[in-house]
Amino acid sequence: MNSMVKRAIRGLAAVPAAAALALGASAQEASEVSAYVDNSYLFLIGGLIVMFMAAGFCMLEAGLVRKKNAAMQSVKNVALFSVAGIMFWLLGYNMAYPGDTVGGWIGIPSFIWAPEEDLATGYAASSDWFFQMVFVATAASIVSGTVAERVKLWPFLMFTAVLTAFIYPVVASWEWGGGALDSQFAFSDFAGSTLVHSTGGWAALVGAIIIGPRAGKFVNGTVHPMPGSNIPLAALGTFILWFGWFGFNGASQLAAGTFDDINSVANIFANTNMAACGGVLGAMVLTGILYKGKIDATMAFNGAIGGLVSITAEPLAPSMGTSILIGAIGGALVVVTVPLLDKLRIDDVVGAIPAHLVCGIWGTMIVPFSYANDIGLNEAGNPSYYGQFVGVAACAIFVSVVSAVVWLALKMTTGVRPTEEEEIMGLDKSEIGLEAYPEFS
Repeated sequence: MNSMVKRAIRGLAAVPAAAALALGASAQEASEVSAYVDNSYLFLIGGLIVMFMAAGFCMLEAGLVRKKNAAMQSVKNVALFSVAGIMFWLLGYNMAYPGDTVGGWIGIPSFIWAPEEDLATGYAASSDWFFQMVFVATAASIVSGTVAERVKLWPFLMFTAVLTAFIYPVVASWEWGGGALDSQFAFSDFAGSTLVHSTGGWAALVGAIIIGPRAGKFVNGTVHPMPGSNIPLAALGTFILWFGWFGFNGASQLAAGTFDDINSVANIFANTNMAACGGVLGAMVLTGILYKGKIDATMAFNGAIGGLVSITAEPLAPSMGTSILIGAIGGALVVVTVPLLDKLRIDDVVGAIPAHLVCGIWGTMIVPFSYANDIGLNEAGNPSYYGQFVGVAACAIFVSVVSAVVWLALKMTTGVRPTEEEEIMGLDKSEIGLEAYPEFS
């Protein structure tokens, strides 16, 4: 009897301890669930904001092409987003985040991505897929603007399919998928100055060279300006892209469930905004100096985009002052590169190559400076100029070679250009059958 009482007393004494353990486990699980929800919301809301960038590209391009091509450009942007979504589901996501790679350079994917939910991942699987998918559509939109007004719809969409299913995912896997750039060279590209913007820029540059300039753009060594149809529409597109970049960079923190993470997201927002401001003013000041006080609206718009692209490789480490400087230099690079392309007889309708390719390279190469000067990190394993250069060069070689193969294959098979008569008439009539501004025909 005595022993039974003692056992009962010991059992009662253990109840508070067991309850405390249960409460501790419950609190830990609740914390994990809370972070899971916060992180998933960051992906979903960030993805929605980045998706809105598709509207920004559409408006910018529709405003910067001539009125006879505005409907075509609008359809291209809606269609490329659709193609990107399907191809990234079929192949692209599993190529960007492969289970196995060949030497860290080419992933061995499985076809057709399907979500596998697990609390341990820290976020809903489909939220991550959606966020990554809208990034690949951005790369395709860069190509669309450069080769506007002289490429047929279906060949362009065929190129988009290859870009979004293979070219972009392979490049993304080198860094974000734990590939060779990440593991061997400590390459750092926070949100994609090189992986997204330079990838689209190299594909656009190769396409512009192979397809050639628009009819009448370069005649007897003279550059003939071809002004856009709707500058206010282009301004709207610029502001939409500016807005979209907060999701692009901010959600690339990839977590929002802790004190440090949400503060990092806030700092990224601030730095992203200041870089865009610097880009606009850098472009405007330099344009005014070079062109006797005249301010080119398209240069100001692309200055904003150039500043945003420049800060995308590292929007967290710099101070706000450094962010302004990085953006301002990006805006100046846009102003310098546009006439250089004209001298090289490369026809870039919307200025995407200066804003995305050139500024993407600049933003990537300046990352070590941000680390060393603003957060004081010079430790081993941090980004180096050598590692950044390797990443830029690898992207340039791979994307240019594969893009050239695809563009040339399309040129020799389906053809990529309309006839000169169709081009002069406008692709709204020849490709779409519906004009954007019929009352002005």
